[in-house]
Amino acid sequence: MNLAVLGAQWGDEGKGKIVDLLAPRFGVVARYQGGHNAGHTVYVSGQQFVLHLIPSGILHRGTTCIIGNGVVIDPNALMTEIEMLAALGIEVGQRLRISDKAHVIMPYHRDLELLAEARRGERKIGTTSRGIGPAYEDKIGRRGIRIGDLADCSLTGPLAGVVKENVAARNRLISGAEMDWQAVLGRLAASWDRLQPWVTDVSLALAEAREAGRAILFEGAQGALLDIDHGTFPYVTSSNATIGGVCTGLGVPPRAIDGVLGVVKAYTTRVGEGPLPTELTGEAGERLRESGQEYGASTGRPRRCGWFDAVAMRYAVRLNGLDALAISKLDVLDDLDEICVCTAYRREGKLLHDFPADSGVLASCEPVYETLPGWSSPTQGAQRETDLPSEARAYVARLEELAGAPAVILSTGSDRVDTILRDHAILEDWIGSSR
Repeated sequence: MNLAVLGAQWGDEGKGKIVDLLAPRFGVVARYQGGHNAGHTVYVSGQQFVLHLIPSGILHRGTTCIIGNGVVIDPNALMTEIEMLAALGIEVGQRLRISDKAHVIMPYHRDLELLAEARRGERKIGTTSRGIGPAYEDKIGRRGIRIGDLADCSLTGPLAGVVKENVAARNRLISGAEMDWQAVLGRLAASWDRLQPWVTDVSLALAEAREAGRAILFEGAQGALLDIDHGTFPYVTSSNATIGGVCTGLGVPPRAIDGVLGVVKAYTTRVGEGPLPTELTGEAGERLRESGQEYGASTGRPRRCGWFDAVAMRYAVRLNGLDALAISKLDVLDDLDEICVCTAYRREGKLLHDFPADSGVLASCEPVYETLPGWSSPTQGAQRETDLPSEARAYVARLEELAGAPAVILSTGSDRVDTILRDHAILEDWIGSSR
């Protein structure tokens, strides 16, 4: 059984914890898109691990972790992450595989992203400014550099010509701080020396894993509503965070995906610019932010917070064919007297039950709320469904009804153990008995 786990909101849904939780049931965990703009935070017995590029399965010794061709890689960021894990007692060893087709984030990409954001002014997107977008632009423009290209960093090789040309283009756009292309090439050579043992044909490796009967967990980054094609364009990421990204980002056929799990928060958050219909800007929003510690794992930026948006959720379910949901941060809603859920939008006097394709239209929508009772006894740390207050169980049931998909996993805290695996046939098919 091969399972895809992806974010079904605007990212930061808690995918890292869910992947870490499920990883022991899978032989391989494969990341298929994004870059080190992702931040998957995992807590194990109170110890924090923040992963940006390496799949969350790395915390389990028997798991092979794969970074696919759909990921863009900053070699320095990757090595920093490997060193961080080693310092925390997690040795990567030979458990890591990196696609030779994955594109490299070059030093000039960050410069170009900062320049682009500055030029947008008030229309800025709110990127992480880590060079992710320009790396994908070079990939689509067929001037990018792939990990496998680093095998020949000679001054006379084809890579040298590409680096020289791209650095010259950067220097024409950014005055006052010229970049030396030969120095860039030298850094790439050093990166290849370190990365080469892990570089392989990932598509072939995954085909061999399937033939050997090893179950694969496909790990997404960001969220469906940030997808470059299907998200709230232009306020999106630069890759395909939806289910199709699994196939294009790893070189596997659609039939390799046996199930799709969408991770959602019990409320809604977003980082950066773009429409967020249920956003709470006053005391209520601040309460969610502080209670949920809603600050970016990659940037530290405060997240915008709002009530659960069932309209956006139904869109994500339809777009990705979600079989089931994992609901995170249920405990953040503890002690609220009332909880609102957006069931529709109102625009120009009309009710909208479907998510608008145009972000400008979405920005002009007002949420239509249904109010549900909160609960006074805590859900934090609960590991059995029977430990939840009846109002919390009713809230989950209403989210399932509105989303059109069952919730098979409930997260009630940050630690790995603060999780409820519900007694559901879908979950049993995927990972065996949840008891």
